[in-house]
Amino acid sequence: MKSRFAAFFVALVYLGFGPYHQALAKEKAKASPTAIVEPKFTVLSPLGTPPPIKLLAMAPRLNGLDGKTIYIVDDGFVGGDVLLKEMAAWFNRNMPGVNVVYRRKAGGFPDEDPALWAEIKAKGDAVIMGVGH
Repeated sequence: MKSRFAAFFVALVYLGFGPYHQALAKEKAKASPTAIVEPKFTVLSPLGTPPPIKLLAMAPRLNGLDGKTIYIVDDGFVGGDVLLKEMAAWFNRNMPGVNVVYRRKAGGFPDEDPALWAEIKAKGDAVIMGVGH
């Protein structure tokens, strides 16, 4: 019984409003068949325009590690020191000809540490940087 009533109601509404909408559409078409509709609002992208990416070449590879100094740098991520100290211990056990220096970078990941970078440039041959996620 409910479905018959619903169908009857939908038909009644369509019959009542259908001709009105058709007449309204015809009036609009007659009034301005080629009128240009002006935009009602403007949308701007919040993303902006990113700066161009400057590509840098990779550092040249070392011929070997014997007699070289490798800095292992920890950026302070929780638990990263455990892994990086284990890496330093591995180098000491398996490659005794490599001088390994473990350092903790001052500040967090995005912070600069000019003193450490200057030390690495002056005394180091390679860097292993531990970056947390």
